[in-house]
Amino acid sequence: MSFIYERTINYYETDRMGVVHHSNYIRFLEEARCFYLRKADMPFEKFEEKGVTIPVLEVKCKYKQHVTFADTISIKVFVKEFNGVRLTIGYEVKDKKTGNDVIIAETKHCFTDKNLRPVNLKKHCPEFSNKFEALKEEA
Repeated sequence: MSFIYERTINYYETDRMGVVHHSNYIRFLEEARCFYLRKADMPFEKFEEKGVTIPVLEVKCKYKQHVTFADTISIKVFVKEFNGVRLTIGYEVKDKKTGNDVIIAETKHCFTDKNLRPVNLKKHCPEFSNKFEALKEEA
């Protein structure tokens, strides 16, 4: 299952050149990922209740085109890879008005306990593992 998250660019997210500062895209990906997990009935709060955290291990972004204040972007979010211990989320960010690619990105994560020791979601939280497997198959 992929999901489209939309947001409008705020003035404070732009730089002196009037375009979105590159670092803000990482925040946009985080917003979209949190919304995606909530829509899949796996909000971060549920992970935390089970003692699981999902730290970011890596972020890859390929910047294709800029957007500016008041533009609306759509972020397609989907599970690229999942093996129980690691998770890769893919993102396709587009300018809603033109349909042009803005960035193509992915974030890599792992699952840990509260002491940041790796956990296998298949054993620790099989209900979440099954949902990620289903999301991966639908992507």
